[in-house]
Amino acid sequence: MKILVLSDSHGNVNNMVHCVEMVQPQHVLHLGDCIRDAEELQRLFPDLSMTMVPGNCDWGRTEQGEVLLELGGQRILMMHGHTRSVKHTTMNARYAAMELGADILLFGHTHYSTVDYDGTLYTMNPGSIGDYHAPTYGVITIESGRTDCSVYRL
Repeated sequence: MKILVLSDSHGNVNNMVHCVEMVQPQHVLHLGDCIRDAEELQRLFPDLSMTMVPGNCDWGRTEQGEVLLELGGQRILMMHGHTRSVKHTTMNARYAAMELGADILLFGHTHYSTVDYDGTLYTMNPGSIGDYHAPTYGVITIESGRTDCSVYRL
């Protein structure tokens, strides 16, 4: 299973479309800023399974800010990260993921991509797919009981 992870699109739907066409994912996760872009992507690819959470730029949205879901046998906690202060430290978000028994923690907000694995928890920030100079995105690959989280530059 391939899962495309996008965040901080900030109006750049074209970059997201390009990612979907390249990666050919079974599921897309959008980590906020701007959730309306994810909704447009869903309209363009109506058969593509998608989960999204709002970010700090998604004013007035009432969707849940953090979502725990299971895909391919992996428990994934997704959030934008602003409510857990990820620009200062990821510890609050990591504690939440551990308390919920997550295998993968996903957040955005900082516009800086990162992937870490401490032996029990993958932590990934796909960066900003909306960046006009160096857009980045994440891919989670789950097959034969193995999980890999990677970040790529578009």
